[in-house]
Amino acid sequence: MSVSDRLRADDAEPAVPVGGEARSSTAEDNVGDGAPSGAMGGAPRAADAPRPEPNPDPDSNHAPEPDAGSHRGVALVIDLDGTLVPVDTLHESALGLIALGFGPLAAAAPELARAARLGKSPLKARITDRVTIDAAGLPYRESVLDLIREARAAGRFVMLATASDQRVADAVAAHLGLFDAVEGSDGTVNLGGHAKADMLIARFGRHGFDYVGDAPRDLPVWASARRVITAGASPGLIRQAEALTRPETAPEALHLDPASQGLGRIRPYIRAMRPHQWMKNTLVFLPLLASHQSGAGAWLTAMLAFAAFSLVSSSVYCVNDLLDLDADRAHPRKRFRPFASGAVPALHGLLMGAVLFCGGFGLAWAVSDLLFGVLSVYFGATLLYSMALKRELVIDICMLAGLYTLRVIAGSMALQLEVSPWMLALSVFLFLSLAAMKRQTELVDLAAEGKSETSGRAYRADDLPVVTMMAIAAGYTAVLVLALYIYSPTVQRLYMSPLLLWGAPPILLYWSSRMVMIAHRGQMNDDPVLFAIRDPLSWICGAGMLACAMVAKWY
Repeated sequence: MSVSDRLRADDAEPAVPVGGEARSSTAEDNVGDGAPSGAMGGAPRAADAPRPEPNPDPDSNHAPEPDAGSHRGVALVIDLDGTLVPVDTLHESALGLIALGFGPLAAAAPELARAARLGKSPLKARITDRVTIDAAGLPYRESVLDLIREARAAGRFVMLATASDQRVADAVAAHLGLFDAVEGSDGTVNLGGHAKADMLIARFGRHGFDYVGDAPRDLPVWASARRVITAGASPGLIRQAEALTRPETAPEALHLDPASQGLGRIRPYIRAMRPHQWMKNTLVFLPLLASHQSGAGAWLTAMLAFAAFSLVSSSVYCVNDLLDLDADRAHPRKRFRPFASGAVPALHGLLMGAVLFCGGFGLAWAVSDLLFGVLSVYFGATLLYSMALKRELVIDICMLAGLYTLRVIAGSMALQLEVSPWMLALSVFLFLSLAAMKRQTELVDLAAEGKSETSGRAYRADDLPVVTMMAIAAGYTAVLVLALYIYSPTVQRLYMSPLLLWGAPPILLYWSSRMVMIAHRGQMNDDPVLFAIRDPLSWICGAGMLACAMVAKWY
């Protein structure tokens, strides 16, 4: 019997404590290979599962009032979105649909629009038709899992009851193997709020279950539960939930992982912006340094260009992380990112991206039309990379190199300087080397884990030698470009002793070779540019090259 049928039948049927017609509550429907007996994905039959004490008066929809400290005969009911996992599976499914690309999204749009007019449950069903949530990759709350394990050890009946689509709930239950029954939205009734409360009262009787939730929509359910348990709740919601407790007959409310306040709440949002990545945007200052300008106006313009690029790049990072959730969660380090870990909700990430986008482009428009144009190209290219090209062999490396080079071009456009072909050539090959190192690092990690293919990328572990050679060749070509630049007419005009610049190419050759070796040994993080920024020896190499330029300029 579906959720909608059962709710309509409340007046005609007595309450059934464990399941009767409940979907997904028997082993026949949800047996998983190798799953332990007595859990969903290996779940016991409803007839064999531990049951709450039967309601002596089904018509009253009230369970017997247990002692406040007793859990005997009281079911434990767990919500999914925001509770068992600190994310919203509907929002993430929608992002997964967007990540499929423009074609599948455009094809699905008419049907999704019709479903949205019918209600939230039909919309969830249509999205779930097209996108499968990876239950194994979701960031589960350990505190809630511990609570479930304790309940099962005590012989209590444990149910997963969620407004998410039934198929999403079933996938989570099959993965965890901890639930005796599972209820979700059925494409007609959205099983949240009052609908969930009515279903649970019909199932267990009023005050015959403990409920774990996280949001204001759970207040009607807590009002019908014996015990109030929150997970990740705000202080305001905790106060509202506490007001629903019945201290004379129920245990005191339990609050798991209360939401952080103050700086603790803001910190994940700042991390999501990746301010450490803004160091890459210092590339906009290179044209200013190469032109040997020192006026305050030029430096102010370059700083505004830096700020505009930083805001827009942060908006891109938000979008990229949201579209790459599954791959990030499968990665040993990226799984701790704010969106992948659930520290920042996906919907908040979309809003952040929009605000940062508007701020960055507004600033670029105030600086220069040319800067606005380059920034538009950067944003469009990055979106194209995030949604499609990052999964294409070699093209992804070329795109990364191009995105770095666009920062140098942006610096020239902001200052209305001619783009130096020498600087352009040096940037292209140097950043091509760094982009190849980025993939080299990922493949080294992949080989260390004993895996053969990357998640969300087009590379295999046996591609490592080729990618390494690409990094070496591009880096050495950058050294060659720098050496040839020394004999250009521009250098003869700007430097008093051009031959002294010959100290720079050997330093760059050493640095590039060392970076490849560090990546080969698996000692580099996921981003070679950030590694270089944090690496003391890289700073020494940079200072050495700068010293060569200064000596050649003045002596």
